[in-house]
Amino acid sequence: MTTRRAFLVAFAVQLLSTGHCFLSSPCGRISQILPLTSPARTNPRSETTTLRAQRRKKSNLQIIVEGREISDQDIQSAIKTQVESAAQSEYAVAEGLQREAPDKAHAAHDAHHNYPRVLLHADRLGRDATKRILNVLPKQKALVSTTAEWKRLQRHASETISQTHLRDLLKDEERCDSMFATHDGVYYDYSRQQATSETMDLLFNLAEKQELTSRIDQMFSGEKINFTEDRAVLHTALRAPRDEAGTVFVDGLDAIKEVHEVLDQIKAFTEAFRSGQITGYTGKRMRNIVSVGIGGSYLGPEFLHEVLKTEAEGVTSSLGYSLRFLANVDPVDVERTCADLDPEETLIIVVSKTFTTAETMLNARTMRQWLWDFMGDDIDVVRKHVVACSSVSATDKVAEFGIDTENYFFRFWDWVGGRYSVCGAAGAVPISLLYGFDIFRKFLDGARSMDQHFRNAPMRENIPIIMGLLGVWNSSFMRYNSRALIPYAQALLRLPAHIQQLDMESNGKRINKFGVEIDYPVGEVDFGEPGTNSQHSFFQLIHQGQTIPVDFLGFVQSQHDLLMDNEKLSSHDELMANFFAQPDALANGKTVEEVRAEGCPEDLILHKVFDGNRPSSSLLFPQLSAYVTGQILS
Repeated sequence: MTTRRAFLVAFAVQLLSTGHCFLSSPCGRISQILPLTSPARTNPRSETTTLRAQRRKKSNLQIIVEGREISDQDIQSAIKTQVESAAQSEYAVAEGLQREAPDKAHAAHDAHHNYPRVLLHADRLGRDATKRILNVLPKQKALVSTTAEWKRLQRHASETISQTHLRDLLKDEERCDSMFATHDGVYYDYSRQQATSETMDLLFNLAEKQELTSRIDQMFSGEKINFTEDRAVLHTALRAPRDEAGTVFVDGLDAIKEVHEVLDQIKAFTEAFRSGQITGYTGKRMRNIVSVGIGGSYLGPEFLHEVLKTEAEGVTSSLGYSLRFLANVDPVDVERTCADLDPEETLIIVVSKTFTTAETMLNARTMRQWLWDFMGDDIDVVRKHVVACSSVSATDKVAEFGIDTENYFFRFWDWVGGRYSVCGAAGAVPISLLYGFDIFRKFLDGARSMDQHFRNAPMRENIPIIMGLLGVWNSSFMRYNSRALIPYAQALLRLPAHIQQLDMESNGKRINKFGVEIDYPVGEVDFGEPGTNSQHSFFQLIHQGQTIPVDFLGFVQSQHDLLMDNEKLSSHDELMANFFAQPDALANGKTVEEVRAEGCPEDLILHKVFDGNRPSSSLLFPQLSAYVTGQILS
């Protein structure tokens, strides 16, 4: 086919893919093309230069260019040429950037930005085009599922673990004695996972193949590993000690120094608030705090608040104050939040990185009007009763709202994702106002402890790494699509909701960083409820229905223990008896013989049998405190 005819065919393919009628073309050689649903028409004035599309036998399409019918082979050749051309032209930009980039990291970063854009061209032409375009693009690292390490894990899962029952694995004392890890009072037992020492070896080999420890170092050092937004991922800097200032920089900014400047500002402000130095518009002392935010700006701080309100130090330090959260744009949430509050004694915190979040800003305006309705619409009402936690880039919007940006504005940064913001101003301001800054500092210290363990502990002794690898094992190899988080502490009732966001928003991806569609399951659906409540809610399904891996959290001491007269066990002992019994029951199950031995009627035996072989892990902590809560979250 001549070059000119190839161009015309390619252009025809583009037009036909839209399903619309075009009456002209840039080249002047195509005067008309009709949608497939239209009756056949021709242009009598220019018959030989007309591209005609008409129905043939109701389903077949005839394309004629310059009087000659174009075959399916011609069309496929044109599509291939289009795809290759699009790939080469789109990726030329990335190649140029790679040549100019100062190092390989910058080159890879620029390339990643262009991959999804190139693939969008292929998506318009279908899955086959996507495959062809990948062959044109400069070679990148293949999907992890193509590696030998991944294949070995797949074989191990199908040939060994699928044929093995946890009941038998738990009889192997050497295996059980090796499947634990400890750090700073935390004990992690994963012997009830469907895994052997060989499984763990294969998982560690996979982690090494993927250069996991190097990637961890990149995160801690401030490299922009969030390539889609060109940002560092530095929630760990929010809890780094002051003496590490000058060790982590983002775009020339000393991240840790910045963090401590804001923490110092929050400490001074919250202490002045709690001492009565800061008062409201009418001179009254403020004792009520309403935090307005959504997503991580709400879930993280509320989770921490629920823990501290029954913690010994928290109970004492919060006397005389109240904290409420307003997240839902539903006006009922506003009504419940404001019920029985005195506006003259209430401080509003608006938490929004951009100060444009639709739900948050509507609620913020509603709360502003609530203040004005009671105290008049003087701008000083806002300056005295509203503070903002937002990005520096939103300073103008904060000022336009009427907030005092010199004294009532607490900044955070683009290198902290919203779902991790509880360790920044979004959590520090409301929690420190209610409980005092010192207790919030203990929370940060606990998170810092686990951060250091995550970064420095050997992989085979590293609690977060082991938990992460077992998550990959259960999701991608054992094909379990859910995970239950069961804290045996009522104070952690909001932990599952916060973990849902932390985990599911982070892992909700369908392509890898090169824009290649992932061909294996990733991430789990997280859910959970506290302790014995969950046992009477959905454990029937976990024991006898779908296989759902479970993470149990327990505590040696309760925040408030209780032993009633004439009771053999304290309430906490009863709670922990369940904590220890459930993992064993899930793993071992109950056989027909065991049910019959309990005296069960024969016609009910099968209904009370459960297979077991349900995986779980257990985390044991000394006592739930601000410090331990930081460890849990980190």
